[in-house]
Amino acid sequence: MGRTRSPRRGRGAVEAVAEQVDGGLAQLIPDRERARAWTLLIDGAPQSYVDLDDPAYLSFEYQRRLGHVIDLAAPAGRPVHAVHLGGGAFTLARYVAATRPRSTQQVVERDAALVQLVRRELPLDSGARLRVRSADAREGLAKVPDGWADLVIADVFSGARTPAHLTSTEFLDGVRRVLKPGGVYAANLADGPPLAHLRGQIATAAARFTELALVADPTVLRGRRFGNAVLVACDLPLPVAELTRRAATDSHPGRVEHGRALTDFTGGAAPVTDTAAVASPAPPPNAFR
Repeated sequence: MGRTRSPRRGRGAVEAVAEQVDGGLAQLIPDRERARAWTLLIDGAPQSYVDLDDPAYLSFEYQRRLGHVIDLAAPAGRPVHAVHLGGGAFTLARYVAATRPRSTQQVVERDAALVQLVRRELPLDSGARLRVRSADAREGLAKVPDGWADLVIADVFSGARTPAHLTSTEFLDGVRRVLKPGGVYAANLADGPPLAHLRGQIATAAARFTELALVADPTVLRGRRFGNAVLVACDLPLPVAELTRRAATDSHPGRVEHGRALTDFTGGAAPVTDTAAVASPAPPPNAFR
């Protein structure tokens, strides 16, 4: 399928963009309220939101929570080395570049056609120290030097599901290899009742990291609906109190679980290994309506 454009009413020359990429039909939809802001959808599923005039603006609930993690990963404004597994429209890489100038970042995004589309339609700041690698997330992670990263963020979905090989202890061994001592790992996870995938992912992270926290909408944690949860892991104490405050006062309020409560939440789930790994569950048909 070729590239098509369809005008949006009331936006003058601003148009939506639709283009076939490796992962399906990519659409860039302009925001009626913000002059240079766009939502990226793949086969109808929202993937990213970018405001080119204000890259520090995060719209999606889970991205705002990952933004809190980025803010607390190091003193405010200090440059970091960050690895992003899953690129989308590079929302979080843009956020790091805007809030932590002079940061050095690597983005691993398997969909080379999507990377080309985003670079063309939503160009990156020419001053950003950002390298984009078109590769599978685990293969790209293997090319990052030992102990290089202050922060690794995993936000990888294929057909709205996290691939199985990115859910295992062996995958987290690769994450730990590239993290500096005390570096932070954060993952966007998606699940619904009975939350078996989410519980297994917490148990998997607990097998590789000493400190964990989970941020999500309370209705998701209670298994009442399908949704996203952000898992944070480190070998040093996490800023749980400040993360809790930010999550509770956010425009999309969330709850933070950690310590004994998070251990109890796993319900005895076992860590996931490569031999037993499966992709995350598919969202229900009405998840993005």
